[in-house]
Amino acid sequence: EQGLLDIEFSLDGRLLYVSYTDLEGALVVAEYDIARSNRANASSRREIIRIPQPANNHNGGGIVLGADGFLYLAVGDGGGSGDPDGHGQNTSTLLGSIIRIDPIATETEAYLIPDGNPFIDGGGEPEIFLYGVRNPWRFSFDRATGDLWIADVGQNQFEEITRFTAADGFGNGANLGWNELEAFEP
Repeated sequence: EQGLLDIEFSLDGRLLYVSYTDLEGALVVAEYDIARSNRANASSRREIIRIPQPANNHNGGGIVLGADGFLYLAVGDGGGSGDPDGHGQNTSTLLGSIIRIDPIATETEAYLIPDGNPFIDGGGEPEIFLYGVRNPWRFSFDRATGDLWIADVGQNQFEEITRFTAADGFGNGANLGWNELEAFEP
């Protein structure tokens, strides 16, 4: 549940995005330039986002670059049986969500918030794309249909697989129910 969690390449193949937990247990996404040598240039490392984790499990960490050019990051609920701190239903924390950011840096920001994120105008952290997940360690956009598929590890009884279509907005703003629901059961 810790260490190297996932990698993703930019659409043009010039950048490598790496998701991992650092030695303090925080979930980190860093960017590396690979354009010149097809290898990650360590001196080009740029930290995009760091999310402190209260426990050493349920870190999530899957990353996907969508066809929209935005970086999607799965963030677990922070660990502990039953989500004891209620992160899954709390949009004031990035824990228990899938976030969507524009990884292109400006002079003052490591990333930007895409227009259309559900909390861009308030009511939650603007990075959140959807929430109410427990440990969504893998997810992807279907290459044939464009659908978003999310695998979320269950607590005791169910492993949850959720599909959102483009017509659904890929789940933009959806609450998948954790910690009030495990799949479809209270």
